[in-house]
Amino acid sequence: MKKLLVVLALAGVSFSAMAQDADPVLKNSVVTNSFWSNWFVQVGAQWDAFYPSQSNFGSDKSPLKSFRSSPEAAVAIGKWFSPEIGMRLKANGIWGKTIVGKNESEKFKFWNIHAQPIFNLSNIFCGYNPNRVWNLSLFGGAGLERNMTADCYAMGVSAGILNQFYVCKRVAINLELGYNYFEGDFDGLYDVVGPRGFDAHDNILYAELGLTYNIGKVGWRNTPDVDAIKALSQSQIDALNAQLADANGEIARLKNLLANQPKPEPAPVPDSVKEFITTPVSVFFNIGKTEIAELKDLVNVQALAKYAIANDNNLLVTGYADKATGKEQLNQTLSEKRAKRVADELVKMGVAESKIKQEAKGGVDILSPISYNRRATVQITD
Repeated sequence: MKKLLVVLALAGVSFSAMAQDADPVLKNSVVTNSFWSNWFVQVGAQWDAFYPSQSNFGSDKSPLKSFRSSPEAAVAIGKWFSPEIGMRLKANGIWGKTIVGKNESEKFKFWNIHAQPIFNLSNIFCGYNPNRVWNLSLFGGAGLERNMTADCYAMGVSAGILNQFYVCKRVAINLELGYNYFEGDFDGLYDVVGPRGFDAHDNILYAELGLTYNIGKVGWRNTPDVDAIKALSQSQIDALNAQLADANGEIARLKNLLANQPKPEPAPVPDSVKEFITTPVSVFFNIGKTEIAELKDLVNVQALAKYAIANDNNLLVTGYADKATGKEQLNQTLSEKRAKRVADELVKMGVAESKIKQEAKGGVDILSPISYNRRATVQITD
């Protein structure tokens, strides 16, 4: 018997390992759970029909006969390792019956405890569905029985089907039909007629009605959509590359302006008047934006503002958008807001609002690359 117990223990451990390693992602696109998730407890009331090894002393075989049947109680605790595979430890018993003559029996007290792997057929064949109301499972297992009246032990195996009807996420009604197969002396009596298959051992057929309560975290997480994550990452990389290209274009423009800046011819300048010769000063924006892209563009604007204040000049601020992107109305609105944004900066620099005129050109295609058209210009008008 010790050897059998060792074998059963090893089988239970190996089965648990297989369940933990099972990859439900391939079947149902869910991730295996943590140790503390998807535990459950079960309680139930059973109606057992006893068929001990000596039960054919001319006895009626019907499981509904009172000399053969008896009410029992059952409890179990278990865990689902994946939507398809679980394990539970189940104990049941109280009153047993052994046949002592034709249609005659005697009661004895007993309990049995079995480790039972469970296979959820609904999830195996139909896929995991958290909203499914009815789940059908098969179970089988092995364990130990004790006849307390006869003070003896026996080994046994069990199998059956489990129907679960979910009332809510955590509670289900159980309807279970099962079979227990024990060593022949489980009921305390030896088989006096010799082995004959089913009759050579003690057997129990039972029906159970009970409840399952799920404890801890319930359900399964979906596997991440790798393709969607890759697509999102690529779009972010593309956006960064586009910004980098705009920045490189701006650097090239500034270098070109610096290299081609005309050298002013020396001329006498009166102390009270400064001549400010310049082309319109540009302030650039990112696509679809009205916030100034580079604050360094305001350096030239500030120099122009100081000159205008000192010489009481008027300033013209003109807003643009690039014609290649956006609809006409959107580009017109963008150009107006960009002109307003730069005009507000001039006011902050000390230029009177009455000295600033604003206009908007909408979408244009006058500079290359197209990102240079996303700008506002400032120039002296008189």
